[in-house]
Amino acid sequence: MAQVEQPRTPRREDGREPARLLISSRNYSSWSLRGFLLARMAGLDFTVETVDVNDPAARAELLMRASSIRIPCLLHDGLRIWDTTAIAGYLNEIRPEAGMLPADRAARARCRSISGEMHSGFQALRASLPMNLRAHRPGFRVWAGPQADIDRVLFIWRECFETWRGPWLFGSRPSVADAMYAPVVTRFLTYDVPLAGACAAYAQRIMEWEPMAEWLAAALDEPDPAIQELEVEAEF
Repeated sequence: MAQVEQPRTPRREDGREPARLLISSRNYSSWSLRGFLLARMAGLDFTVETVDVNDPAARAELLMRASSIRIPCLLHDGLRIWDTTAIAGYLNEIRPEAGMLPADRAARARCRSISGEMHSGFQALRASLPMNLRAHRPGFRVWAGPQADIDRVLFIWRECFETWRGPWLFGSRPSVADAMYAPVVTRFLTYDVPLAGACAAYAQRIMEWEPMAEWLAAALDEPDPAIQELEVEAEF
């Protein structure tokens, strides 16, 4: 049975029930984190429902054994929207004033491109450095496959900072791309990936971002049991 967190406001101003965001694990699920950040960025009034990690669909998502990812799932105005890119597109449509995509056309195109790349790529990074917010693996050995993904992520970040001058990937405010790359920041910190300069400053900014801090605090209190397959140990 889903564990329901208390909503910050019980009903919307129009008297209707708030939206619901179904997630799996706060500690392990990078996709759930992305969905949460997107919904917060949009200013949506929503509650969070956590699906039991032993639920077959939730476990398949966490272990990357699902043919498609259907968690997180946003329930809003009688609609079910899953897949983080679909959630981002939907929220941008209903809340254009939130500025989830950059106003400049070139920046908007790049934001969509790097968000799509994160959505569909970086498989070696995902498999070798799974998200685990409670863990810290100092001296973790990163092999060639995930290192190539790490190098690509850092290149994307540096290119964005050089072009749009930061402090976020596309300037002065967070965008869909920042929500998409935020879980990668947690992976870098968990597995002791060296960061310097603008990339290190960006990682700190992401971790201090208000909705991110909210998620992290809740993750520490989450009663989920450890998922052994995701408790990666350092290899020397």
